[in-house]
Amino acid sequence: MAGMLRVGVLASGGGTNLQALLEGVHEREARIVAVATDQPDALALERARIAAVPAATFPRGAYPDRVARDVAIGDWLEAQGVELVVLAGYMAILDGSFIARFRDRIINVHPSLLPAFPGLDAIGQALDYGVKVFGVTVHFVDEGVDTGAIILQRAVELPDATGPGAVLVSLRPLEHALLPEAVRLIAAGRVHRDPAHPRRVVVDAL
Repeated sequence: MAGMLRVGVLASGGGTNLQALLEGVHEREARIVAVATDQPDALALERARIAAVPAATFPRGAYPDRVARDVAIGDWLEAQGVELVVLAGYMAILDGSFIARFRDRIINVHPSLLPAFPGLDAIGQALDYGVKVFGVTVHFVDEGVDTGAIILQRAVELPDATGPGAVLVSLRPLEHALLPEAVRLIAAGRVHRDPAHPRRVVVDAL
């Protein structure tokens, strides 16, 4: 994926990672062209409106099942010409057919140093385990739970952390830096799989 990459963002809540993308991805590299959410009151919709980005809501109760909803989302994203799907605080599980439809074109940001602490409440898991180093991972999305190939990671030492709130505050700047960076790298064609190790992602140097 090189050139002007068309990016669609899925978000469920406040949209701070969406805002980081809107501010951190410049149109010479990529363009945020669509925002979709499963929550009608998601603040991400207002962020999209202010940025004049087309947005749509796909409420969970409006479809017979997850498969039907994800087909509708996928159809809408493709109608917007989306080439890369970014999960930015999207709290719904994607159906396998959606992942197959956008194979190797979906990325997610997760608040842990994967493969440690996948799934829900990653920060709580890490605190319970007594870790001293926390971090953020941007990875491709596959059919597993946070099992896709890792693109970027960044860590921060928090040896005295006791509560998830303080950890989250420390991780937010990492998320807001890494997610736009990953999009810029993909847009520049600098991210690819290592043929000898398919799970390994190589980021080409400039």
